[in-house]
Amino acid sequence: MLKIRLSMGGAKKRPVYKIVVADSRFPRDGRFIEKVGFFNPLLPKTKKERVNLEVERIKHWISKGAKPTLRVSRILGEAQIYPMPPKGNNPQKAIPKKDRKKDKSEGEKSPADGTKPVATKEEPKKEAPKAATPKAEPKKEEVKKEVPKAKAKKEEPKKK
Repeated sequence: MLKIRLSMGGAKKRPVYKIVVADSRFPRDGRFIEKVGFFNPLLPKTKKERVNLEVERIKHWISKGAKPTLRVSRILGEAQIYPMPPKGNNPQKAIPKKDRKKDKSEGEKSPADGTKPVATKEEPKKEAPKAATPKAEPKKEEVKKEVPKAKAKKEEPKKK
């Protein structure tokens, strides 16, 4: 399958990317069929030198069945060559994990006043099985570990 993707170049901490058409089985920086542009992320978005595309060749390869990767499709979408991909919704990434749980519990309580007791009752039930399950598993594993050690000690003297 043909892909239009980025191929990395440049020096350490100074990336420059070639936009290439390559078989999806080839390595990222390896063999490619044709170079159709470049992308320099270090330059400001307002400069023309940040992205250079060979529009005719890109359209040609898309017509042949090449699919752009997500990042390349965004670059092509900004240049109005290919439809812009939908924006991802990941608002939880910016919130620390400790605070995510608090926000979820507040969100459950706030929609309706009648659901407050139900939400508090469900949370301990969910936590209790998780806590009980790991306690049972390590005990079984410890027993299994001890038994083979004892057998191994008995076998060693017999071999000598």
